Amino acid sequence: MADWKVLLVEGLDDKHVLKQICRSRGILDLDEVAHHDGNRDLLKTIPTWLKASEEKEGAVVGVVIDADTYPGARWQSIRDKFIAAGYSDMPTDRDPTGTIVEPPCGSLLPRIGIWIMPDNKTSGVLEDFLRFLIPQQDALFDHANASVDCIPAQRFKDQDKLKAIIHTWLAWQEKPGRPYGTAIAAGFLDPGLPQADVLVSWLKRLFDQPKASP
Repeated sequence: MADWKVLLVEGLDDKHVLKQICRSRGILDLDEVAHHDGNRDLLKTIPTWLKASEEKEGAVVGVVIDADTYPGARWQSIRDKFIAAGYSDMPTDRDPTGTIVEPPCGSLLPRIGIWIMPDNKTSGVLEDFLRFLIPQQDALFDHANASVDCIPAQRFKDQDKLKAIIHTWLAWQEKPGRPYGTAIAAGFLDPGLPQADVLVSWLKRLFDQPKASP
């Protein structure tokens, strides 16, 4: 049977961003980018995805999940899930270049990969990674940042401030208000910037490398 390559993500925004990055950077043969209803739902469904992979030769399952406030705790929660599923050689800490783990010898489990947004090291979410796709000297982004700082009443949570800034910045583009994935396709967010290279390298190592022999 043909290889089965699946990338699991938290939500629809994550799905469209990852699909556009894969398309623009030449990672074209994924069978599915599957979105979930947040990180808890993603973690809960991991055993189901691993079970589905048992009938697929050369299966690879990647996971992209937000660090949120505590990247170490997020790593531990996902590590525990895979240990419980049979991955006894899970590393004790996340790889800053993206974690990849081969299945135990003789098992039907897939190769797995784990990327913790934004960069496997710091706290944050998808928007912290998207900030990497905006040129550092973009004056309009600086103005969006200052504008959000000056609003008379903040109705969003502090952890959502960057999301508010990016959506404000996208509202000022040539075609205002594009969703994240469409904004990448339109060239407003640039997946070719060097800051995206580590994520792209992990995706290519995970999905393009043949499965190791037992």
